[in-house]
Amino acid sequence: MLLSEMQSLLDGWLEPWRYKDYAPNGLQVEGRAEVAKVLTGVTASQALIDAAAARGADAILVHHGYFWKGEDARVCGMKKQRIRTLLQHDISLLAYHLPLDGHLSLGNNAQLGQVLGLEPVGQAGEQGLLWHGDWRGGGAAQAFASHVSAALGRDAQLLGRGDKPVRKVAWCTGGAQGFFADAIALGVDAFITGEASEQNYHMAIECDVAFIAAGHHATERFGIQALGQHLAQFSGINVEFIDVLNPV
Repeated sequence: MLLSEMQSLLDGWLEPWRYKDYAPNGLQVEGRAEVAKVLTGVTASQALIDAAAARGADAILVHHGYFWKGEDARVCGMKKQRIRTLLQHDISLLAYHLPLDGHLSLGNNAQLGQVLGLEPVGQAGEQGLLWHGDWRGGGAAQAFASHVSAALGRDAQLLGRGDKPVRKVAWCTGGAQGFFADAIALGVDAFITGEASEQNYHMAIECDVAFIAAGHHATERFGIQALGQHLAQFSGINVEFIDVLNPV
């Protein structure tokens, strides 16, 4: 498949033009024109690029790419090394940030909901990135946090009352701790995201809504895998997911 054809497919599925984002979506670094093997991962780290080079990949497809708003535009240090490795091996880099968070079936929020057994009811918040729905498993916040930990394979941090009954849940993957107030306004019992900020503890206590920080990387592993699998099934391209471990 041509690189241009693959990008057209991805753009058509994810509709990046619908989002006001913090980095360019789609093709970020151009490599060879023909694509037969794609490596997917959460972040375009040096470790992922090295893995792609070792496996003879033609392109890398990630959630977290480069050229973020407000970052130093100079190609120096870590950025230089990453881009140099891509160019030396003629590997393309494609990244989809908010479009991959928000997609209704392949997205991070949709996939996390499936992994945790949540039943989506709707989307709210900025650009519809805050999902909310029902938890049918029953029990209190501590048991629910343990369920999240088991499903994601890492210890989730619970802020708030452990005996709080949980039925209504809101979630947004990654670094969405700023959405906690919006989640509280929805009348949920618990909110799940990747990271916690200092003020989230006080909000959880004073508003009596459980806050579960389940890991930025851990909550965003599933969308890119679903997207890669969809690409492979549709195009016949060889797609491999590499999980470069990250405790954050």
